[in-house]
Amino acid sequence: MARVFPLLASQIIIFFLFSFSNQSYGYATTLDKNFFRLKEEKLSHFRLYWHDIYSGSNPTAVAVVAAPQKNSSTLFGAISMIDDPLTEGPELSSKLVGKAQGFYASAARDENGLMMVMNFAFMEGKYNGSTISVLGRNKVFSPMREMPVIGGSGLFRFARGYVEARTHKFDATTGDATVEYNIYVLHY
Repeated sequence: MARVFPLLASQIIIFFLFSFSNQSYGYATTLDKNFFRLKEEKLSHFRLYWHDIYSGSNPTAVAVVAAPQKNSSTLFGAISMIDDPLTEGPELSSKLVGKAQGFYASAARDENGLMMVMNFAFMEGKYNGSTISVLGRNKVFSPMREMPVIGGSGLFRFARGYVEARTHKFDATTGDATVEYNIYVLHY
C-alpha cells in the first residue's frame, strides 16, 4: 500500500497537468485559456501624445549611433534611444500617463522611414505598470502612419492591435516632435 500511494499521486498530478492542454506535439502544447484565467477579450482605445525631445538640458531622446554615410538625406543607419513622456493632451504640461521607452532607427535609404521598437509603459490608474509593445515601420512624413501592437504585459498580456501616429508638431531645427498616438488594442 505504501508503494501504491506515491505512484497513484504522481499519475493524478500528471493527468491534472495535461488535462489543461488540447494538443501536444512534443515541443509545443495548446493550453486552455482558462488555465491563465483569461477572460473575454475586449477592444480598448487610447489617445496619447508622445513628446520626442532632443533639445534642451533634459532631452528624452538621444542619438546613440550616427548615420555612417554623411551624404544620406535620410540618415540611414542612425539610431536613437527614447524615454519619451506620454501625456493626455498635446502640451507637454498636460497630465503624464506614461512613457514611451525603446529606440528607433532610420531603416530606409531612399525615404524617411523609421523602424520603431518601443513600449508604452503606463504609470496611471488601473493600467499602472502595464505595457503595450509596438514594433513597426514609421514613414515619418506621411500624414498618418500605422504600426502593429505585438504584445504587452500586465493588463495587456497577449495584446494585439495597431497604433495610428499623426504628427501634431515638429521643429525641424531641434528635431523635437509631438505625435498623437491612437492605440487600438485587443486584450483580456
